[in-house]
Amino acid sequence: MENVIIFDTTLRDGEQAAGTTLNKEEKLEIALQLEKLGVDVIEAGFPISSPGDFEAVSLISRELKDPVVCGLARANQKDIDRAWEAVKSAAAPRIHIFISASEIQMAHQLHKSPEEVLDLAGRMVAHAAGYLSDVEFSPMDASRAEPEFIYRLVERAISCGATTVNIPDTVGYAMPEEFGDLIHSLMENVSNIERAVISVHCHNDLGLAVANSLSAIRAGARQVECTINGIGERAGNASLEEIVMAIATRQDLYNINTGINTEHIYRTSRMVSEITGFPVQPNKAIVGINAFRHQSGIHQDGVIKMPKTYEIIDPQKVGVPSSSLVMGKLSGRHAFKERLAELGYTLSEQDFTRAFLAFKELADKKKEVTDRDIESLLAEEKRAFAGAYHLEMLQVTCGAGIPTAAVVLACPDGQTRGDAALGTGPVDAVYKAINRIVTVPNKLAEFTVKSVTEGIDAIGEVLIRIESEGVSYTGRGADTDIITASAKAYMNALNRLLAERNG
Repeated sequence: MENVIIFDTTLRDGEQAAGTTLNKEEKLEIALQLEKLGVDVIEAGFPISSPGDFEAVSLISRELKDPVVCGLARANQKDIDRAWEAVKSAAAPRIHIFISASEIQMAHQLHKSPEEVLDLAGRMVAHAAGYLSDVEFSPMDASRAEPEFIYRLVERAISCGATTVNIPDTVGYAMPEEFGDLIHSLMENVSNIERAVISVHCHNDLGLAVANSLSAIRAGARQVECTINGIGERAGNASLEEIVMAIATRQDLYNINTGINTEHIYRTSRMVSEITGFPVQPNKAIVGINAFRHQSGIHQDGVIKMPKTYEIIDPQKVGVPSSSLVMGKLSGRHAFKERLAELGYTLSEQDFTRAFLAFKELADKKKEVTDRDIESLLAEEKRAFAGAYHLEMLQVTCGAGIPTAAVVLACPDGQTRGDAALGTGPVDAVYKAINRIVTVPNKLAEFTVKSVTEGIDAIGEVLIRIESEGVSYTGRGADTDIITASAKAYMNALNRLLAERNG
């Protein structure tokens, strides 16, 4: 069977989702997990967009061994030079060049004629090909462009050195049959198409990104660009986990392989959700919490008798734990380590000891500790920044009177500082008290609370976004006390802001 190349753009297009900001360490952590997942190509970023993105792409290029590491560039010599500087240390580097191709974008955004675009695309692909042999070219908004112009543009790019030609449905406009026909027509009308891999990059504005990608694969595309959990610009991108499992489940239709280690899908999904701050919707295919849960009596009866009656995918195939083992305060180190391994976590001895102590502390507060509790606990441990502010003490008074909060923080200079404030509510009072110590101007843009598990003793998880100087920073915190979780989330966001500013 043929292989289809899985090109992951979580770190580039995924990061463009409104409200997401990843630092280079977070990008590297996700990239290393994507390497475990088995993706073929990682688009690590847009190097010229910021010094931070350049550093992240360079770091990933140095650290990863197996995947192709790709940097994005406009059809601009400075962009291409910068992309090359970022990826040149990779074991397998790639430069991905894009230029507008639809009439509306060429006229109103690029202010160039089709002939000028054709000439510029050829020259810039040739410039990139002077650096390396793996060059990808994308005619942006191809699904709304004149097909004959796309044929000419793709042919020119290939003749100038492009080894992959990507056909983007940039605004999620295409219908599956229509998009498949476009891919097929490329194969019929581009004379040198056999010299390049046909790729597709579909957006989800009409909810059709996965359907369009699969239609393109059936028509002959052999690379598909996607993101974990489908995150990305506007309504997002094609979801990697859905495409991979559709191909794996319906081999009778596709008869192709991917190199994805599917047992890492769930762990990768949880990591990306945690780091980006975007929760996975409960009914999300493959990785949603309800994806393998059955409430209907008829369904439960069928699954008990034979899982395949209502489950077309074995949950373990995508890394979903086979059971929700409940642990408690009597559980020992060995049982805890075994459960972490089943959930896909490998910790150093030092990190494990710290996590185990946190688990014991949580088990004293909760009668039962579930898998979701453990995942939340580990995420909370990981959110601690070295050399950052930490919450030492919190006391809140609220009710019929004026809400009051007193906080004590451990500061980066080794000192502890405390202050107090009044607020319109307990969380407002806490945040005002913290602001009196951490004097960084910011505005709270989003505040959401959810329960990690069921029950009155459930862990509450708080997600916030703060804005400072036009940049958004995400913070998350978890605790059985929701006010404490709110304070932790705010500290997490502030520490991200400070880390980004201090470089």
